[in-house]
Amino acid sequence: MGRVPLWPGCRDERYPGVSSWESLEHIGPMTRSVRDAALMMSLMAGPDMRDRHSIPCSDVDWLGAPHHLPGKLRIAFSADFGYVAVDPEVRAVVSAAVQRFAAEIGAELELADPGFPDPSAAFGALVAMESDLTGMRRMLAEQGSEMSPHLVAMLQRDWRAENFTDAITTRKAVSNCLWRFMQRFDLLITPTLAVPPFPLGMQGPEIIDGRMVRSDHWLSFCYPFNFTGQPAASVPAGFTASGLPVGLQIVGRHLDDALVLAASAAFERIQPWNHLQPGIAQ
Repeated sequence: MGRVPLWPGCRDERYPGVSSWESLEHIGPMTRSVRDAALMMSLMAGPDMRDRHSIPCSDVDWLGAPHHLPGKLRIAFSADFGYVAVDPEVRAVVSAAVQRFAAEIGAELELADPGFPDPSAAFGALVAMESDLTGMRRMLAEQGSEMSPHLVAMLQRDWRAENFTDAITTRKAVSNCLWRFMQRFDLLITPTLAVPPFPLGMQGPEIIDGRMVRSDHWLSFCYPFNFTGQPAASVPAGFTASGLPVGLQIVGRHLDDALVLAASAAFERIQPWNHLQPGIAQ
């Protein structure tokens, strides 16, 4: 949840390629309440000598932020970014939740897409660029039969410098698009994922809402903010007819972690979730 300096303990130089994506990672807590998330952030955030990307964060009152939602907010809601295939139940659950949220807090709600094209190819290239390809290709030679096919394909690809520089250019374009878009809004709300939870043993569904998609298409709402580093939180929005959970993503302006926490806490008060469990988990 939020912009978090990389957690140093997740790095281990003995294992090439593990948690090495410096400019893409934004490590944060997964908790049962916003209060607990704020508590974890108060402990995790801040500069660390071992992490060259960490920054001071004394401007954020992590424990106080959930209790201070500003006045009239301008909220953009994008159900599909204009290009994402979204499961109809996910779209319906999130749409209902965001409308209720905006009405309850008296926010100005506008349906609006940021306007950038699908940057998925750039994300894949940046993952490869920030991985230890040399070390992981050694692992491929020794343990390739135990690796997932999509990882094998990434390691076997003949990456060129242009793939990486094009990806960096795309990331800059997405970042520029989003900061301009957020001049008009305090928050952007989207589904967290394009589909409900799916069975183990698959990379992702290849058909969503009748469209053939990449196996990682279900992640389309998340990685643009790995590009930009904007604070974001996922909160439970409801359940599908079969009892599967659906998440709603709240995204703030650059460095505005406090507002993301405050909005998440307000949503939690309006639509509590701590007492709920999916039927299949009971």
